[in-house]
Amino acid sequence: MFTFTAFAPGDRAPRPIPASALTAWKQPRNPHARTTVETVIVRSPEPEDLSHLRRCVTLARHAVEVGDEPFGSLLVLDDDVLFEDFNHVSGGDNTCHPEFAIARWAAENLSEEQRHAAVVYTSGEHCPMCAAAHAWVGLGRIVYAASSIQLLQWRREWGLPDSPVAPLPINAVAPGVPVAGPAPELVDEIRHLHAESAGVR
Repeated sequence: MFTFTAFAPGDRAPRPIPASALTAWKQPRNPHARTTVETVIVRSPEPEDLSHLRRCVTLARHAVEVGDEPFGSLLVLDDDVLFEDFNHVSGGDNTCHPEFAIARWAAENLSEEQRHAAVVYTSGEHCPMCAAAHAWVGLGRIVYAASSIQLLQWRREWGLPDSPVAPLPINAVAPGVPVAGPAPELVDEIRHLHAESAGVR
């Protein structure tokens, strides 16, 4: 078993998170086997994070309304929203994730110091592609409403196929990035949006 922590220097001990939400991906020995899950410890979002996370949920809802998948993200510096976006994969490019767009925008528009101080809020935990982009660009903390493993579990519950990309936790890809999530207050709403997007009744 392996455990990831996601604390910046000076962080206090994490608050308890439901065990069902504390999971991580483990590579199966058989390449045809389904992924398994194990425990990962991350911080819960702070109360002051929730307003930004709620905006991410609103963006995710808009994505569903325009026929896309329910993901929305913000880039915040000193509590000011600098950039926001939602999924645009319905056009056929499955790399059009809002977190990836944020990394590209930040690389072009912010100094190294600003990127390090900025926070990315997102409705769903970064996929490995987006986590790598975040780390390479040198962005700061990530706060997410629902985890990749939660999404994996929902899709399996609904009889839908797994993603072609392993649901690695952010710190398996970007070990130096402080991470907080999921947010129990918003998980049910995120689940409903994914069900609606997938046509699950």
